[in-house]
Amino acid sequence: MSGPSERMLELLSLLQTGRAWPGAELAARLDTSPRTLRRDVERLRAMGYPVSSAPGPGGSYQLVAGRAMPPLLFTDEEAVATVVGLRFAALAQVTGETGAAEGALRKLEQVLPPRLRYRMAAIQASTETAMRRAATVDLAVLHTLGTAAYAHQDVRFAYTSRAGERSERRVEPYRQVLLGRRWYLLGWDLDRRDWRTFRLDRITGLTVPGTGFTPRELPPDGAASFVQASALVPLSRHQGVVRFQAPVEVVSERLMADAGSLEPLDEHSCRYVTGVDSWEWLSITLAMVGVPYTVESPPELIEHTRELAVRIAAAVPPSSR
Repeated sequence: MSGPSERMLELLSLLQTGRAWPGAELAARLDTSPRTLRRDVERLRAMGYPVSSAPGPGGSYQLVAGRAMPPLLFTDEEAVATVVGLRFAALAQVTGETGAAEGALRKLEQVLPPRLRYRMAAIQASTETAMRRAATVDLAVLHTLGTAAYAHQDVRFAYTSRAGERSERRVEPYRQVLLGRRWYLLGWDLDRRDWRTFRLDRITGLTVPGTGFTPRELPPDGAASFVQASALVPLSRHQGVVRFQAPVEVVSERLMADAGSLEPLDEHSCRYVTGVDSWEWLSITLAMVGVPYTVESPPELIEHTRELAVRIAAAVPPSSR
């Protein structure tokens, strides 16, 4: 039989899987008696862990939701996965007044044992991201919209469009989509009587008045596809159209842009269409693909590409040309 401390930790680890454990099976897993198991469960309850029990010969134990979050016990793999996930959350710029992702990450990294710190250092040293820093999204906005969508409640907010125009919106929220570097809301606009996509970092004054709605069928291709089509390619004057002189398979592996549509023209060329916030950034991204290409439209992208070509040519010393 293991010592009390080791046995308690193992019991907690088993209960945190979420399943209901028959008492006899749990005692056998811990190599202890049913009486000792009952005492250990009472100790966990005294420490704040809400363990429910079903009495009788077929009785069971299960960890259920309580009023507060008690300390969690992670396996090595779970701890590493949690830290990696929090790093991505911090990169996606989901923040609150207390810096939730960064705070949780610091707490976990401080208590990682040496063997896991080595694994995390190895992952961090061998991993890079091609994502640019995203616009900051308030965790409270994500939470409020998520709760309203789950409860089928309308929301009200002020929205600033790409062109800087401000409007008041009444929306039925359905899905929040992380696409590339930004968070989007897919909702049914009650005044426009149609599906609309909203960037979360452009939403202000968010309120939930308490009125409910009957859920509608989502767009045929799903929320993510609708957001990609409508949010990142919203207007023809904001589209970049490029023809690559390479097979679509080659370009898709090298293209570092966040989103857009890439379709084959023939076995030797393909066309890329995307919406973008910065023509200068897109012109640099296209050059990094490393295959011949032609900018078809719009004039803004053609001009930025021409300026980039001049700067690159001027950067090469005459003796090296």
